[in-house]
Amino acid sequence: MMTLPNILTIFRILLTPVFILCLFAEFDNAQKWALFIFIVASITDAYDGYYARKNDMVTDTGRFLDPLADKILVSSAFISFAVMGLIDFWMVVLIIFRDLFVTGLRVIMSRKGFTMMTSKIAKSKTGVQIGIIIFTLTILSLKGINWSIVIDYLTFVKEYDLVYYFTMVAVLFTLYTGFTYIQENRKAIKEIMN
Repeated sequence: MMTLPNILTIFRILLTPVFILCLFAEFDNAQKWALFIFIVASITDAYDGYYARKNDMVTDTGRFLDPLADKILVSSAFISFAVMGLIDFWMVVLIIFRDLFVTGLRVIMSRKGFTMMTSKIAKSKTGVQIGIIIFTLTILSLKGINWSIVIDYLTFVKEYDLVYYFTMVAVLFTLYTGFTYIQENRKAIKEIMN
């Protein structure tokens, strides 16, 4: 069903390869374009769910596509950062593993007639990840600007390896939200296992 929220979600998926191409491209302002595209995609993420709920346009297609689009966009960014040497691949593996685990758990529970409970802290996971990604993209887009304040800022970020440690915080928070899913749904999980 092609509702406006679903169109926005598909648009977000289609933006992802364009974002990656810009991130690795060598033309002038390529990283700035990558930052802009990622922010636009993130805005559609915030807007499509809100619009669907407000206008009673929530569909099964949307319930499936929206989190999938989030995972594609966020995972692509983190994988790209690992390829660029900004973070370690083990961080990306843990983020993707958590998402696959929760998605698998949601599918199993749905097939058994259960609805997965989502805690408030788990909902903020994507926001934390997007915040870290935008910070990293901003750092990349500032390179080559020869203003003293920008040079000092980039030196500070590099000296304290802020991209790496902020991403580590995001990884730990992501894993924690995975545990909250298990905690919030433990009764249903026990019933399924029995």
